Amino acid sequence: MANLFSAPRHQEGDYRCQLLHRVTKGAHWAISLALAILLNFTGQCADSARPPNVVIFLADDLGYGDLGCFGNTLIQTPHLDAFAKQGCKLTQCYAACAVCSPSRSAILTGRTPYRNGVYNWIPEGSEVHLRTSEIALPKLLKTKGYSTCHVGKWHLNGKFNSPEQPQPNDHGYDWWLGTQNNAAPTHANPANFVRNGKAVGPMEGYSAPLVAGEAVEWLSKHRDKTKPFFLAVWTHEPHYPIKSDPEFKKLYPDLKDDVQVEHHANVTQMDFAFGKVMKALDDQKLADNTFVFFTSDNGPEGDGIKSPGRGSTGGLRGRKRAVYEGGIRVPGLVRWPGHIKPGSTTDVPVIGSDFFTTVCAITDTTLPKDRVIDGGNLLAAIDSKAVERARPLYWRCAIAPGPMKTAMRIGDWKIVADEKLTNFELYNIQADPAEKADLASAEPTKLEEMKTALQKLNTEIESEGPDWWKKSPAPKKKK
Repeated sequence: MANLFSAPRHQEGDYRCQLLHRVTKGAHWAISLALAILLNFTGQCADSARPPNVVIFLADDLGYGDLGCFGNTLIQTPHLDAFAKQGCKLTQCYAACAVCSPSRSAILTGRTPYRNGVYNWIPEGSEVHLRTSEIALPKLLKTKGYSTCHVGKWHLNGKFNSPEQPQPNDHGYDWWLGTQNNAAPTHANPANFVRNGKAVGPMEGYSAPLVAGEAVEWLSKHRDKTKPFFLAVWTHEPHYPIKSDPEFKKLYPDLKDDVQVEHHANVTQMDFAFGKVMKALDDQKLADNTFVFFTSDNGPEGDGIKSPGRGSTGGLRGRKRAVYEGGIRVPGLVRWPGHIKPGSTTDVPVIGSDFFTTVCAITDTTLPKDRVIDGGNLLAAIDSKAVERARPLYWRCAIAPGPMKTAMRIGDWKIVADEKLTNFELYNIQADPAEKADLASAEPTKLEEMKTALQKLNTEIESEGPDWWKKSPAPKKKK
């Protein structure tokens, strides 16, 4: 009897061929699948092994309360609000000074401004500048193989685009487009930009989108794509004198104050520029391996009511130039996919100089050992842990309104002092962020402890930095 489980003899050869074909086809499929998995794994390993890209986006004179994600119900900032949900919001983020140039110097050096020599805003023609003896972050990152770019406001020298003082390329930037201070004559069609040492001439458009456009162009066409990159995008918005695109002003039809409309639209203009840069990261599939930090250089200009400058401090005391919270506490947002939990918030204090130390940590770059680095690694704050610091948070602004020019914070406590460190105020910032209750009389022991620490730190800083601040009075013009 024929075996019911055997193929007929005349079909055996065909059956074996079919079986061989199926096995071979299956083997090819399995090999292809394994190869695809291996290649994908190898690609993931290569991506994870590649150092992270770094972007710092710095607004100018943006107040603590100027963004929707920081509580503003009028100003439209959709891109930054979305970004806040993708990373961590830093609710106690500080600029290193209450005016622009010093804050910028601390971001690039990790050193408090009077220590690194950029002690105040720098007027055009001033001798004050960020010296090449300071180790700027882009120069340090170039030793690790990074491609580097700066676009926007520079304001770290008085003699811009002159061989008499260091320019952005002298501090490590491969590509740069910038201005000495403000976009001129306004944010509309600025004519004072310089690209890689050559004057650009009149540009058509508005400052922040133009700056963002240059960043996108560099990312697309000019950077070395075999290298990780460091990109600094420093807008002029919303620093006065401002000019906003009518398209953004249309977003505020119910506001009757033209100055307020101009300001709010200007913040939206800056937000739009931020969105352009973030979209470029997405489009070029760079976002997942890019650490992005957004902040401001100091608090808002003006009185917020009548004078030019309608930014919000979010209820904090003081404004730009003041060493009270409204002059130095600024919005802070940070995103690093896979490392920072989306939608998180921390109230651990961080400061602009922390950016330097943090970037060194995430790029495995050794901190300079021949100088004091004031900044700490802010990633600890993301985990709601105190940032390890060798020295306390410190601020000094020679053109602060009123007698109080200096401040220092340790933990929840902040001491505010006059220039000669003879008169003091004491605040518990965690309990009283608006600095309404001076506790100098009620907490004499804590006051003495803070006074001693401030005097010691102040003496150390003054002894290290150049004494430009002694030789010439602080610039009086308000910038």
